[in-house]
Amino acid sequence: MSNNFKRIDGRTPDQLRPYKIRAGILKNADGSAEIKLGKNWIVVGVYGPKEHFPKFEALQDRAILFCRYHMAPYSTTERKSPKPSRREIELSKVIRSALEEAVILERFPEMSIDIYIEVLQAEGSTRVASITAASVALAEAGIPMKDMVVGCSAGKVNGKIVLDIGETEDKEGEADLPIAIMPNLKKVVLLQMDGKLTHEEFKEAFEMALKGALELYEEQKRALKDLIEKMKELEGESNE
Repeated sequence: MSNNFKRIDGRTPDQLRPYKIRAGILKNADGSAEIKLGKNWIVVGVYGPKEHFPKFEALQDRAILFCRYHMAPYSTTERKSPKPSRREIELSKVIRSALEEAVILERFPEMSIDIYIEVLQAEGSTRVASITAASVALAEAGIPMKDMVVGCSAGKVNGKIVLDIGETEDKEGEADLPIAIMPNLKKVVLLQMDGKLTHEEFKEAFEMALKGALELYEEQKRALKDLIEKMKELEGESNE
């Protein structure tokens, strides 16, 4: 395969789509974030910790983390039903499981923390983009975490291992490998694969996805720093 291999959107094999993360975008949420990754546009709102209802479902030793991943009817090229699909229910569980590894739920017994993920526009790799944005929203809400959680995907397209799978590549490619990590703890909290890869291809794809996740981790930190600076400016203006 030539080193000049170009993908359908013109990217090189190891190149992320253009990305931007913003924190603190929703006035009525305890924490919120937005991620744009290529044409993906995902908004996350976090509520809590709050008293869990019904009380008989509450856990004595930890909080319950609730996660809802939802794709808006207009988020894809074909209008989808507003009802939760099997895939949305599955991804809600996958995302919750990844984030549960980081959130210190033991700090809030008998309480709950709700994460609402709304995919306004979808273009592939939405689960890892959602995890990345949800982690920023949790941090903005002041929820204690062992580490941030950040996700990225890699896969195989036309026999070539590539980073950050887009929608067309997901449909037409040979494999998709989404991962999520806690970067400081060097811990993998999500690892899935759809398709087939050799041992060598898997290693290459994993290393590529890891590199992309670490790049997005820097963007997570930048988004939170920008929010802190904005809050300081507003506080300074109010004191004048």
